[in-house]
Amino acid sequence: MSLLQDIIKVVFIGAGATVVMDLWLALLRRFGIQGLNFALLGRWAGHLGRGTLVHPAIAKSAPIAGERALGWAVHYAVGVVFAAVLVAAFGMAWLLRPTLLPALLFGVATVVAPLFVMQPAMGAGFAASKTPTPLKNCARSVVNHAVFGLGLYLSAVLVVALAR
Repeated sequence: MSLLQDIIKVVFIGAGATVVMDLWLALLRRFGIQGLNFALLGRWAGHLGRGTLVHPAIAKSAPIAGERALGWAVHYAVGVVFAAVLVAAFGMAWLLRPTLLPALLFGVATVVAPLFVMQPAMGAGFAASKTPTPLKNCARSVVNHAVFGLGLYLSAVLVVALAR
């Protein structure tokens, strides 16, 4: 198996896991549960490119042209990077024979990114501490990232099956 083939597999696994998470978020929206507005992620990323890392409240920061598309691109890029870290952590053996537990545990571990990087940088505080319902927001993030972990596993199983 070539390095390029492995990279392609990781990209499909990360993108697939992100699709699973997005389907989950769409289901939650049908029940009135709002998630992250990816335009705000794009706004944050756009301002990051201009040298601003932390915002008091990202929703009140100046809009960035194309922020919604940028936010979605960043969202998927992060999913691919997380898949690469998973494969690096658990090795090529996992990529060849994916198992649920490592993917699920890794997915849950990725909740560190929003709780301790993204939320503080976007003005929501560490672990959503500046929001009206921090505990509920943290629990929702953990569940969302567990779904992402499930998506990593399901996508890896699909990629392996298609590669045969």
